[in-house]
Amino acid sequence: MNTVNRQSQKQNRSNQAKVNSVPSFLHWRFVVVVVAILLVFVGLGIRAAYIQVVSPDLLIKQGDSRTLRTRANPLHRGLIVDRNGQQLAVSVPVRAIWADPKAIAEAEQETQQKAKDDPSFNLQARQRENKKRWQALAEVLGQDVRKLKEKVSNPEKRFVYIQRQVSPAMADYVEELKLAGIYLRDESRRYYPSGEVSAHVVGFTNVDDAGIEGIEKLYNKWLAGSQGSRKIRRDGKGRMVELIESEEGKEPQNIQLTIDQRIQALAYKELKQAVQYYKATSGSAVVVAVSTGEILALVNSPSYNPNNRAGVSAHRIRNRAVTDAYEPGSSIKPLAVLSALEFGTADTETLVDTSPGWMHLGGNIVRDSRNYGEIDLTEIIRKSSNMGTSKLALSVPKEFLLDMFYNVGLMSGSGANLLGEINGIFSDRPRWSDFELSTLSFGYGISVTALQLARMYSILGDGGIRRPLSIIKPDAPVESERVISAQSTQQILQMMETVTEKNGSAEQANVPGYRVAGKTGTSRKAIANGYGEEYVNIFAGVAPVSDPQLAVVILINEPKGELYYAGQTAAPVFAKIMAASLQMLNVPPDDKTVSSIAVSSTSASGGAANAG
Repeated sequence: MNTVNRQSQKQNRSNQAKVNSVPSFLHWRFVVVVVAILLVFVGLGIRAAYIQVVSPDLLIKQGDSRTLRTRANPLHRGLIVDRNGQQLAVSVPVRAIWADPKAIAEAEQETQQKAKDDPSFNLQARQRENKKRWQALAEVLGQDVRKLKEKVSNPEKRFVYIQRQVSPAMADYVEELKLAGIYLRDESRRYYPSGEVSAHVVGFTNVDDAGIEGIEKLYNKWLAGSQGSRKIRRDGKGRMVELIESEEGKEPQNIQLTIDQRIQALAYKELKQAVQYYKATSGSAVVVAVSTGEILALVNSPSYNPNNRAGVSAHRIRNRAVTDAYEPGSSIKPLAVLSALEFGTADTETLVDTSPGWMHLGGNIVRDSRNYGEIDLTEIIRKSSNMGTSKLALSVPKEFLLDMFYNVGLMSGSGANLLGEINGIFSDRPRWSDFELSTLSFGYGISVTALQLARMYSILGDGGIRRPLSIIKPDAPVESERVISAQSTQQILQMMETVTEKNGSAEQANVPGYRVAGKTGTSRKAIANGYGEEYVNIFAGVAPVSDPQLAVVILINEPKGELYYAGQTAAPVFAKIMAASLQMLNVPPDDKTVSSIAVSSTSASGGAANAG
């Protein structure tokens, strides 16, 4: 019995001990853990809400910087061609060499770390090899290796140009060097096949392919177009996963000039030789199609090579035919004669008394080289009489005379709108003395460009019809208006024809087989308080007289030596350019005397051949 009681008591104590050892769910450590977890989730929720709702811009920007890319569609600048389609400016593919200084620095750090981690790695050999490659890069680019490394030494930069517009062969060599952080990118460079011949007309672009001179600058927007772009999203492997937006660009436009490169090259060759032969400071030549006003050639000497402008001075780049104005001298004397013919104070039979070869006008003297006596209008032009043109100019109202200068475009732009073109220099004052009007009649007191003078002669050649000159091939005929009667212009052309005939002041301007009308102009250059000993020589004319096709102006600036008259310097150049240009354009000869002689010679040779 006692034994049973003891066992029962023992069992009760055991059950009581088990009840006391059961863990409580409210243990303080458990509470701490739960509270901590809850606080973490609450903090994350608050942070997520702040990032997503209150201030999401920063992360959006960072995400977009990793995934969004805007890619520009590649463009090649439009062509510039002459009237016959010959290329004057083209874009050729080249490449640019650039560096990522941060990538270069990281590559060096990786090399240093690899040397620490791998005892067998030869750090010195790797450094020597890398040094050789940098030296090779510097040599092929013609740069100093020390300065080259300094250029890419700042690891905070991510893009530095090493050299622009390198040839494909050079780019391939650089790529073979496999230098860390050195990359290539495609670009284009402008090339000018005609070189210095058309440099002043076409102009050139800078290293970023933007026009900065000539037609390249004037029509830069047309030639360059505008790049289209695509905004895309890419994944971590660089693959495009979304096209967000696309913007259409404007295709580059080709430009066709009125220039005939055959005539342009010929004119440049003859002008350059003349400038060198007469040891002149400079020269200009302009060839214009009379019936359309299209500029077929516009050249200057000295010129420059637009493909290699290293060391080229600014005076060579200047387009002198449109930027430099000179007193034209006797080359505008036909206007005084035309004024008298148009107003009616003279006709082709009128005689003008130039005796005794000089006269006083307001305390000043107007004189001829000698006393020509009583001469008609043709002789006034042929002998280039200052007395004759002065009396004719003073025989008409001042306003009528000045209007004649306006009508032929000597006091306004040519209409070609070339870069740097000026309107000449003319002081239109309310009161004019007789002496001022007299000097104006023989080309002093007014300064014009070679292009303005070419426009004047194209108007005379087209029977008194004025139209703007053009350098861009027009799609439709330009507007025109009559400013001089056809009868008067025909009469003045016949008078100017005597200038190039025997005993005229410019016999050397004669073109065999063609009737040529023109006028010389030899003027002294103005200096402070008067005129110096330097001359400007001009010859301007049209041909053939029976049906004028071309107007040509030659200007030789400051010839040195004994030959300083326009009939000796500018006239021979005119004859060569006019003759070759007419032949290139297949203009038939109109000098019947020369034609009949040629026909007779041909017939005689043909008869001899048949007899044989």
